[in-house]
Amino acid sequence: MTHLTPSETVSAIEAAGAASVDDSLRRILVVDDETTIRLALSRFLRTRGFEVELADSGAAALETLQRHRFALMLCDLRMPGMTGLEVVPKALRLDEDLGIIMLTAVNDATSATEALSSGAFDYLTKPVELPDLQAAVERALMRRMRTMERSAVDRLIREEVAVRTLQLEREKGALRALTVSVAETLINAMEAKDVYLRGHSVRVAELGAAVAAELGEPDEVVELIHTAGRLHDVGKIGIREAVLNKNGPLTHEEFAHVKEHVQIGLEILQPLQHLGDTLLFIRDHHEHWDGGGYPHGRAGNDITIGGRVLTAADAFDALTSKRAYRDPMTAAATLDYLATQAGRLLEPRVFEALRVVVERGSVPGIPRIG
Repeated sequence: MTHLTPSETVSAIEAAGAASVDDSLRRILVVDDETTIRLALSRFLRTRGFEVELADSGAAALETLQRHRFALMLCDLRMPGMTGLEVVPKALRLDEDLGIIMLTAVNDATSATEALSSGAFDYLTKPVELPDLQAAVERALMRRMRTMERSAVDRLIREEVAVRTLQLEREKGALRALTVSVAETLINAMEAKDVYLRGHSVRVAELGAAVAAELGEPDEVVELIHTAGRLHDVGKIGIREAVLNKNGPLTHEEFAHVKEHVQIGLEILQPLQHLGDTLLFIRDHHEHWDGGGYPHGRAGNDITIGGRVLTAADAFDALTSKRAYRDPMTAAATLDYLATQAGRLLEPRVFEALRVVVERGSVPGIPRIG
């Protein structure tokens, strides 16, 4: 077998593709409670060009590792006080890149195997043959290099993935903002035709987001509900103006036509899959807690949280807004009425959150109590 000097080993590592080699590659810590063994090993390693430091115990070794960085540690398995098995995991916590070679008596092979499972690279039996020592050191240095190289590559991959993910999220956010902007243009054009609907979508979005936050929903869900509130009535652009602006009760046929706005809205927005759960929230914003809503008659927790919240916000704003066929209700009267609908139209928990938000009076454009 051809043995390499430390300089040749360093060159081999660099040729194998190591990103960088620091001075620690030439430093070895020898840990043994027997002076003669420490001196013999250190003398040989120094003749091979390595920088060597000595420690006569596990505690001394750990103290040295706290102060300096080493490529390898040769550590006796059986020492008074802290054993080599106890040193290995503590040493690796101080330097996860440290290569460790255990020194053990012939009858300690089982313990040496245990040391390998704890993170040691290799083990040598005493008395140590110098050619075997050199070969083990070279193997350990190469293994350390490969391990560090893999760790560096893994780290670079994780960083690249994180950067790319952030870029994609930004691009997705920009696309979502553009989508909402275009849809809002349609909604504003529709609301401009009916003075009674003007500003309705903005108010529902703001109130819905406040209710969701009061419920303790995560920020991303609150934002999705806000977006769904802005877009929930986009389908009304497909409803006949005569029906939308009718000054009086709707006929059965007219009400059936109005209910089509949910499906029309979904058909308009369906290609925009990046909106995610926003589409589901819009789908459910006319579903009732007791199953009496539309378009699918969903009930209870089968209705998305966004649908449940928007049902409450939409109902509150509709009742407190002026219509061609009636005057607006006060905020207090609306809450009193909606209290009778908790468990029917509205989920009770959502109604309570709506009540708290309205009584707090912190949502712009929403009528206050009193």
